[in-house]
Amino acid sequence: MIRYASAAASGSIIRRDRPLTNDEILRAAPSVFAQEAHESRGDRYGFIPTSSVLAGLRDAGFEPFEARQTRVRDQGKREHTRHLLRLRHANSAMVEGITPEILLLNSHDGSSSYRLMTGFFRMICDNGLVAGDICDDTKVLHRGRQNLVDDVIDGCIRTLDNIEAATTRIQAYRSISLSDHQQRALAEAALTLKYDDPAKAPILASSLLEARRFEDRKNDLFTTFNRIQENLIKGGLRGRSSNGRRTTTRAVTGVDQDVKLNRALWTLADRLAQVVAPAGWFESDERTADEAQALELAH
Repeated sequence: MIRYASAAASGSIIRRDRPLTNDEILRAAPSVFAQEAHESRGDRYGFIPTSSVLAGLRDAGFEPFEARQTRVRDQGKREHTRHLLRLRHANSAMVEGITPEILLLNSHDGSSSYRLMTGFFRMICDNGLVAGDICDDTKVLHRGRQNLVDDVIDGCIRTLDNIEAATTRIQAYRSISLSDHQQRALAEAALTLKYDDPAKAPILASSLLEARRFEDRKNDLFTTFNRIQENLIKGGLRGRSSNGRRTTTRAVTGVDQDVKLNRALWTLADRLAQVVAPAGWFESDERTADEAQALELAH
């Protein structure tokens, strides 16, 4: 069953609830199967196609369930542009409707190294989450790599270790109840992540708190975060443009926008959690300058 497959101005995407075949990936993200680096790359650039890395990952028990790539104006870069695969390991189990995933980001035009990130997929809403700065990225550069495929596989295995920490954090989020004020404040802060000037945004922050299903009518931090994240990423909210015309918010489909917004949302929720959670729930109670916004949310 295809959960979703689409093409948009910012990119194309396919997702299934079973592992993707190479043909399916090729249609949505042809740059995964680039045969050579973009002509702009020099001799020092170590070209290893993502398809070779994917073959090695499959042998190691990782399977792709989503593929997407950025749409470019320069068609000469279409076969080399940034692309993203979301993979699951055979031993990764779903916990309370959330499935751990690893995000593999790469390009063959020099715009990205191999990056590995911790993610989750929420089955009830077909929604992909990306852990923010609670988990370190793993980066593998193209230059000077003799065993790049092995390095990426090792990076994926190390990223699996982050999943346990992130899953523990999710359980903490589920146990944190937010007041109406804190929910509204979190939504207002989240709105600024997508719209530079929230005053000119086509929707109000309160729209981000709307539940799309009965199960999401809860006030815990994780459910609140999911409502906000789904409404921002999937779009489809009715509002009015700056000139007063009726409009509907667009889904975020581009690789860069999706990862950036997802990580920022997770980080925002995590820093709020560190403020409102009972003492001792997190490794450190120290407050940094970056958490000033979270302090304002909490109070």
